Amino acid sequence: MPRLPGRRRPSGRNASGRRGGDASGRRVLITGASGTIGRALGERLTRAGAQVVGLDVRPAGDEPFPVLACDVTDDASVATAVGEALRVLGGLDVLVNNAGVGGPAPAEYAPGTEVRRQLDINLLGTWRVTAACVDALVEARGRVVMVASRMAVMQLPLAAAYGASKRAMVAYADALRLELAGHVGVSCVYPSAVRSPIHDSTAAAGLSLEGMSVYEPLAGVVAAIERAALAPRAPRDVTTTRKGAVEFFLARHLPRLTDRIVTRTLAARVGAGAFGGAELARGVVARHRSRT
Repeated sequence: MPRLPGRRRPSGRNASGRRGGDASGRRVLITGASGTIGRALGERLTRAGAQVVGLDVRPAGDEPFPVLACDVTDDASVATAVGEALRVLGGLDVLVNNAGVGGPAPAEYAPGTEVRRQLDINLLGTWRVTAACVDALVEARGRVVMVASRMAVMQLPLAAAYGASKRAMVAYADALRLELAGHVGVSCVYPSAVRSPIHDSTAAAGLSLEGMSVYEPLAGVVAAIERAALAPRAPRDVTTTRKGAVEFFLARHLPRLTDRIVTRTLAARVGAGAFGGAELARGVVARHRSRT
């Protein structure tokens, strides 16, 4: 039955009448779908009855749902891949912006290739894909889920590009939420750290944040994203653990306290020799030694 002008769909249901929380028949597009989180999420939603299509720069080929090749830093690639995904799905109920990369990027050094790469994928890639999906999402009264990071609200040292890109992603989500209000829900999910290849380049540079960040179970992160995607009303911010909820609250309301906690933890890691020999950490190490 056609929607009458000005008539809102019943609370707790999407445009096709399904109740919130029910994945059955939902048309879902996931970016970064061949990575650790994206693959697990796509598999979970597929088992629950959703129609899932993924986008990834390098599809593995063995995912339990179709994944299209897409470089989110390229306008033409995004337009082609999203157009094909929407054709396969027949519309779109949920977009999960999960594609992201990390890497070593201390704030004290001028931005170079690594910084631009992270901003282009994490922020502008999210923007490109979302813009290509807006019309389909509005038509379906759909949902956008941004897989942000705890570092969007609580920055860690030696990884300025990642935190900046994720904080900017949240700012983009806030603007999108206001512009699409009443038509598309927009949620941000804030995982802490999940063991995945995203940390490999940072570890290789000798800047591993082991001891500063606690890894959390992948299943909990996936469940949080699923809740954000399927809740009757789009939650604004979703944390993934109780500890994450506390950190989110402190970072938002007591930022000076969180700064002191992170600063002390960094000093302890430097004192323990965690960054010995890491060229990109030489400034941090030297300044720490000058105080002791």
